[in-house]
Amino acid sequence: MKRQPASDDVEQRGKLYEGKAKIVYATSDPKLIIQYFKDDATAFNALKKGTIVGKGVVNNRMSATLFQRLAKAGVPTHYVATLSEREMLCRRLDIIKIETIVRNVVAGSLAKRTGLEEGTPIRQPIVELYYKSDSLGDPMINDDHVRMMALATPAELAWMKRTALKINAVLRPHMLKHDLILVDFKLEFGRGAGRKLYLGDEISPDTCRLWDRATREKLDKDRFRRDLGGVEDAYQEVYRRLVGDAAGA
Repeated sequence: MKRQPASDDVEQRGKLYEGKAKIVYATSDPKLIIQYFKDDATAFNALKKGTIVGKGVVNNRMSATLFQRLAKAGVPTHYVATLSEREMLCRRLDIIKIETIVRNVVAGSLAKRTGLEEGTPIRQPIVELYYKSDSLGDPMINDDHVRMMALATPAELAWMKRTALKINAVLRPHMLKHDLILVDFKLEFGRGAGRKLYLGDEISPDTCRLWDRATREKLDKDRFRRDLGGVEDAYQEVYRRLVGDAAGA
Protein backbone atom coordinates (compact mmCIF):
# COMPACT_ATOMS: atom_id res chain seq x y z
CA MET A 1 0.00 0.00 0.00
CA LYS A 2 1.38 3.39 -0.99
CA ARG A 3 1.92 5.64 2.00
CA GLN A 4 0.62 9.18 2.09
CA PRO A 5 2.95 12.02 3.14
CA ALA A 6 3.32 12.24 6.93
CA SER A 7 2.34 15.92 6.79
CA ASP A 8 2.40 18.75 4.28
CA ASP A 9 6.21 18.86 4.41
CA VAL A 10 7.37 15.52 5.86
CA GLU A 11 7.38 12.10 4.24
CA GLN A 12 8.03 8.75 5.86
CA ARG A 13 11.28 7.01 4.97
CA GLY A 14 12.91 3.75 6.07
CA LYS A 15 12.55 1.90 9.35
CA LEU A 16 15.12 2.96 11.95
CA TYR A 17 14.22 0.63 14.78
CA GLU A 18 11.60 -1.86 15.90
CA GLY A 19 11.08 -2.35 19.59
CA LYS A 20 8.69 -4.32 21.74
CA ALA A 21 5.83 -1.84 21.42
CA LYS A 22 6.70 0.55 18.59
CA ILE A 23 8.34 0.90 15.19
CA VAL A 24 10.34 4.06 14.53
CA TYR A 25 10.69 5.42 11.00
CA ALA A 26 12.93 8.10 9.57
CA THR A 27 11.38 10.99 7.66
CA SER A 28 12.45 13.42 4.98
CA ASP A 29 13.30 15.82 7.83
CA PRO A 30 16.37 14.55 9.74
CA LYS A 31 15.08 16.20 12.91
CA LEU A 32 11.78 14.28 12.89
CA ILE A 33 10.73 10.65 13.18
CA ILE A 34 7.45 8.72 13.09
CA GLN A 35 6.45 6.37 15.91
CA TYR A 36 4.09 3.55 14.92
CA PHE A 37 2.35 1.95 17.91
CA LYS A 38 1.89 -1.84 17.75
CA ASP A 39 -0.55 -4.16 19.53
CA ASP A 40 2.30 -6.46 20.61
CA ALA A 41 2.62 -6.85 24.36
CA THR A 42 5.61 -8.04 26.36
CA ALA A 43 6.43 -8.35 30.04
CA PHE A 44 9.37 -9.40 32.19
CA ASN A 45 11.87 -8.18 29.58
CA ALA A 46 10.05 -9.97 26.75
CA LEU A 47 9.98 -13.35 28.51
CA LYS A 48 6.20 -13.12 28.26
CA LYS A 49 4.68 -12.12 24.92
CA GLY A 50 1.19 -11.62 23.57
CA THR A 51 -1.17 -9.23 21.81
CA ILE A 52 -3.53 -6.64 23.25
CA VAL A 53 -6.02 -5.80 20.50
CA GLY A 54 -6.31 -2.04 19.96
CA LYS A 55 -3.44 -1.24 22.33
CA GLY A 56 -1.52 0.71 19.69
CA VAL A 57 -4.44 3.03 19.07
CA VAL A 58 -5.02 3.62 22.78
CA ASN A 59 -1.36 4.27 23.54
CA ASN A 60 -0.83 6.59 20.58
CA ARG A 61 -3.85 8.78 21.18
CA MET A 62 -3.59 8.78 24.97
CA SER A 63 0.10 9.72 24.75
CA ALA A 64 -0.70 12.56 22.36
CA THR A 65 -3.38 13.91 24.70
CA LEU A 66 -1.10 13.81 27.73
CA PHE A 67 1.94 15.20 25.87
CA GLN A 68 -0.18 18.20 24.85
CA ARG A 69 -1.30 18.73 28.45
CA LEU A 70 2.30 18.56 29.66
CA ALA A 71 3.47 20.99 26.97
CA LYS A 72 0.91 23.52 28.23
CA ALA A 73 2.43 23.08 31.70
CA GLY A 74 5.90 23.87 30.36
CA VAL A 75 7.28 20.36 29.95
CA PRO A 76 9.16 19.98 26.63
CA THR A 77 8.12 16.78 24.84
CA HIS A 78 9.03 15.10 21.57
CA TYR A 79 5.41 15.19 20.37
CA VAL A 80 4.80 17.18 17.18
CA ALA A 81 1.56 15.87 15.66
CA THR A 82 -0.81 12.92 15.44
CA LEU A 83 -0.69 11.46 11.94
CA SER A 84 -3.16 8.59 12.27
CA GLU A 85 -4.68 6.33 14.90
CA ARG A 86 -1.34 4.55 15.30
CA GLU A 87 1.24 7.08 14.11
CA MET A 88 2.82 10.05 15.86
CA LEU A 89 5.24 12.59 14.41
CA CYS A 90 7.99 13.33 16.93
CA ARG A 91 11.26 15.17 17.35
CA ARG A 92 14.21 12.87 16.80
CA LEU A 93 15.99 12.32 20.10
CA ASP A 94 19.13 10.65 21.30
CA ILE A 95 17.45 8.67 24.08
CA ILE A 96 19.32 8.70 27.39
CA LYS A 97 19.71 5.12 28.60
CA ILE A 98 17.98 5.77 31.91
CA GLU A 99 14.39 4.83 32.71
CA THR A 100 13.04 7.27 35.27
CA ILE A 101 10.30 5.87 37.51
CA VAL A 102 8.04 8.02 39.70
CA ARG A 103 6.16 6.21 42.47
CA ASN A 104 3.14 7.47 44.42
CA VAL A 105 1.91 4.15 45.81
CA VAL A 106 3.81 0.98 46.70
CA ALA A 107 3.38 -1.63 43.97
CA GLY A 108 5.29 -4.09 41.83
CA SER A 109 9.02 -4.36 42.42
CA LEU A 110 8.95 -1.73 45.18
CA ALA A 111 6.69 -3.97 47.26
CA LYS A 112 9.02 -6.92 46.68
CA ARG A 113 12.16 -4.94 47.54
CA THR A 114 10.82 -3.28 50.67
CA GLY A 115 8.32 -5.80 52.05
CA LEU A 116 5.70 -3.06 52.21
CA GLU A 117 2.17 -4.05 51.30
CA GLU A 118 1.07 -3.23 47.76
CA GLY A 119 -1.25 -0.24 47.89
CA THR A 120 0.60 1.55 50.70
CA PRO A 121 0.53 5.30 49.93
CA ILE A 122 3.89 7.06 49.61
CA ARG A 123 3.72 10.38 51.46
CA GLN A 124 6.29 12.09 49.22
CA PRO A 125 6.67 10.73 45.66
CA ILE A 126 9.97 8.98 45.01
CA VAL A 127 12.07 8.83 41.86
CA GLU A 128 14.01 5.71 40.87
CA LEU A 129 16.54 5.21 38.08
CA TYR A 130 16.99 2.07 35.98
CA TYR A 131 19.66 1.36 33.37
CA LYS A 132 17.87 0.93 30.04
CA SER A 133 19.31 -2.43 28.93
CA ASP A 134 17.17 -5.40 27.93
CA SER A 135 20.13 -7.77 28.06
CA LEU A 136 20.81 -6.85 31.69
CA GLY A 137 17.16 -6.78 32.71
CA ASP A 138 17.00 -2.99 33.23
CA PRO A 139 18.77 -3.00 36.63
CA MET A 140 18.16 -0.30 39.21
CA ILE A 141 20.98 2.25 39.43
CA ASN A 142 21.80 5.39 41.38
CA ASP A 143 23.42 8.76 40.66
CA ASP A 144 26.91 7.35 41.17
CA HIS A 145 26.31 4.64 38.59
CA VAL A 146 25.02 7.26 36.13
CA ARG A 147 28.24 9.22 36.62
CA MET A 148 30.42 6.10 36.39
CA MET A 149 28.86 5.01 33.08
CA ALA A 150 28.62 8.59 31.77
CA LEU A 151 24.94 8.10 30.93
CA ALA A 152 24.08 11.74 31.67
CA THR A 153 25.75 14.80 33.10
CA PRO A 154 24.92 15.85 36.69
CA ALA A 155 22.94 18.78 35.28
CA GLU A 156 20.98 16.52 32.92
CA LEU A 157 20.21 14.04 35.68
CA ALA A 158 19.05 16.79 38.02
CA TRP A 159 16.78 18.13 35.24
CA MET A 160 15.36 14.67 34.58
CA LYS A 161 14.49 14.11 38.23
CA ARG A 162 13.02 17.57 38.62
CA THR A 163 11.00 17.24 35.42
CA ALA A 164 9.76 13.76 36.40
CA LEU A 165 8.30 15.19 39.60
CA LYS A 166 6.80 18.11 37.66
CA ILE A 167 5.15 15.64 35.27
CA ASN A 168 3.78 13.76 38.28
CA ALA A 169 2.42 17.01 39.71
CA VAL A 170 0.53 17.61 36.44
CA LEU A 171 -0.70 14.10 35.67
CA ARG A 172 -1.57 12.81 39.14
CA PRO A 173 -4.39 15.31 39.90
CA HIS A 174 -5.57 15.22 36.28
CA MET A 175 -6.01 11.46 36.40
CA LEU A 176 -7.62 11.61 39.83
CA LYS A 177 -10.30 13.89 38.35
CA HIS A 178 -11.07 10.99 36.02
CA ASP A 179 -11.19 8.54 38.94
CA LEU A 180 -7.76 7.05 38.19
CA ILE A 181 -4.98 6.65 40.74
CA LEU A 182 -1.56 7.18 39.18
CA VAL A 183 0.32 4.53 41.16
CA ASP A 184 3.63 4.81 39.33
CA PHE A 185 4.96 5.43 35.83
CA LYS A 186 8.04 5.19 33.64
CA LEU A 187 9.54 8.08 31.70
CA GLU A 188 12.26 8.28 29.08
CA PHE A 189 14.13 11.44 28.18
CA GLY A 190 16.39 12.29 25.26
CA ARG A 191 18.57 14.96 23.74
CA GLY A 192 17.27 16.83 20.72
CA ALA A 193 18.77 19.56 18.57
CA GLY A 194 21.38 21.54 20.49
CA ARG A 195 21.33 18.83 23.18
CA LYS A 196 18.09 20.26 24.56
CA LEU A 197 16.32 17.72 26.75
CA TYR A 198 12.82 16.48 25.97
CA LEU A 199 10.39 13.92 27.34
CA GLY A 200 10.16 11.07 24.81
CA ASP A 201 8.62 7.61 24.38
CA GLU A 202 4.95 7.43 25.50
CA ILE A 203 2.58 7.80 28.47
CA SER A 204 0.03 4.99 28.43
CA PRO A 205 -1.31 1.94 30.29
CA ASP A 206 1.90 0.25 29.09
CA THR A 207 4.08 2.68 31.04
CA CYS A 208 1.79 3.65 33.94
CA ARG A 209 0.17 1.73 36.76
CA LEU A 210 -3.40 3.01 36.93
CA TRP A 211 -5.99 1.90 39.47
CA ASP A 212 -9.66 2.74 39.65
CA ARG A 213 -10.11 5.31 42.41
CA ALA A 214 -13.07 3.57 44.07
CA THR A 215 -12.40 -0.13 43.57
CA ARG A 216 -8.58 -0.18 43.19
CA GLU A 217 -9.11 -2.36 40.11
CA LYS A 218 -5.97 -2.50 37.96
CA LEU A 219 -6.48 -0.77 34.60
CA ASP A 220 -3.03 -1.18 33.07
CA LYS A 221 -0.44 -3.64 31.78
CA ASP A 222 -0.44 -5.51 35.12
CA ARG A 223 -3.58 -7.25 33.87
CA PHE A 224 -1.40 -8.78 31.15
CA ARG A 225 1.63 -9.39 33.41
CA ARG A 226 -0.44 -11.15 36.08
CA ASP A 227 -2.92 -12.97 33.82
CA LEU A 228 -5.86 -11.11 35.33
CA GLY A 229 -7.88 -11.06 32.10
CA GLY A 230 -9.88 -8.16 30.73
CA VAL A 231 -6.77 -6.45 29.36
CA GLU A 232 -8.36 -4.88 26.29
CA ASP A 233 -11.35 -3.67 28.33
CA ALA A 234 -9.02 -2.04 30.87
CA TYR A 235 -7.08 -0.17 28.18
CA GLN A 236 -10.32 0.98 26.56
CA GLU A 237 -11.66 2.17 29.92
CA VAL A 238 -8.56 4.27 30.57
CA TYR A 239 -8.84 5.68 27.05
CA ARG A 240 -12.52 6.50 27.53
CA ARG A 241 -11.84 8.38 30.75
CA LEU A 242 -8.81 10.35 29.56
CA VAL A 243 -9.44 10.85 25.85
CA GLY A 244 -13.07 10.18 24.98
CA ASP A 245 -15.04 7.48 23.21
CA ALA A 246 -13.65 3.97 22.83
CA ALA A 247 -10.64 3.70 20.53
CA GLY A 248 -10.90 1.85 17.24
CA ALA A 249 -8.85 -1.27 16.57
